[in-house]
Amino acid sequence: MIDAELRLARADFTLDVALALPERGVSALFGPSGCGKTTVLRALAGLERAQGRVALGSEVWQDDARGRFVPTHHRPLGYVIQESALFSHLDVRGNLDYGLKRIAPAQRRIALAQVVELLGLGALLGRRTTTLSGGERQRVAIARALATSPQLLLMDEPLAALDAQRKAELLPYLKTLHAELAIPVVYVSHALDEVAQLADHLVLLEAGRVVAAGPLAETLARLDLAVSRDESAGVVLEGVVGERDARWQLARLDIAGAECGLWARDPGLPLGRRVRVRVLARDVSLACAPQTATSIGNQLRATVEAMADDTHPALALVRVRVGKGVGVGLGAEVSGVPLVARLTRRSAHALALAPGMAVWAQVKTVALLE
Repeated sequence: MIDAELRLARADFTLDVALALPERGVSALFGPSGCGKTTVLRALAGLERAQGRVALGSEVWQDDARGRFVPTHHRPLGYVIQESALFSHLDVRGNLDYGLKRIAPAQRRIALAQVVELLGLGALLGRRTTTLSGGERQRVAIARALATSPQLLLMDEPLAALDAQRKAELLPYLKTLHAELAIPVVYVSHALDEVAQLADHLVLLEAGRVVAAGPLAETLARLDLAVSRDESAGVVLEGVVGERDARWQLARLDIAGAECGLWARDPGLPLGRRVRVRVLARDVSLACAPQTATSIGNQLRATVEAMADDTHPALALVRVRVGKGVGVGLGAEVSGVPLVARLTRRSAHALALAPGMAVWAQVKTVALLE
């Protein structure tokens, strides 16, 4: 577990946060500009001298109550910022070797050759960094950080300086690192699409405070948060490719923890491959009974959990839970996965929707986050 209690007061800003982040996967710090995301990251690294405590597992990096503060250069972490900050007088291999030399051979837990392969840098090793594209430079910066075999990787909006094409090129590499390396990552972003593709755990920040934190799917499904009222509001679910329909070029994506599947366009992936899917609130409708004469192929038994007003007075948000053990009222053991539906208030009234009610969730579109 990554534990941190950080307090920092400036003339125009106050930070006061308590974090408990999982020691595996990607934890995203998300929020608007100026909410404190980068300040938190710098405080975790020891670059910003906040008051409080920082610990990675049993290793305590800061504990002001006991007078302990480990300087940044003694913390086993990697740090990647928006600008790659590569050494222009060195080629790619020289930049990677610089990172490798920062760690004693006995402490190297990540092979440089593995990092080069994962980030697709083999053909670039002899190139001068000034000849690289923005996306290539960021891949080298990430590899240099990983060459130090960090126990924690901090990433401060690594895609912010890239255009849409370069972002699309780099995202698959970030997802590969997520899947292949057992290094916890704290990832700062104000772009919800990045968070949806990369994060496992979500921390929402606002004005220097944590307003919500938890597993990505459950946090995005909370109706009391501003993120649920965004135009692109929805949930992100994990699953595997369970079946492929060659005739119609479709694939059934079996959702983890729900014992249900969603049909989507066939991504061409083998059976059993893990996938991540995004279901937007605007693509979910509700019915009191399964429908027959409909073009919507995904119909899932669900239970209404909560309802809230949307930003426009004509609209409402409804959170339902689908999958194993649902459809029998809120007294049942919580299981399955959440979905959020954006409906008109008139439709919600006509269906007499209320918490605990059994319904059918109809999912029009499933976006595969490739």
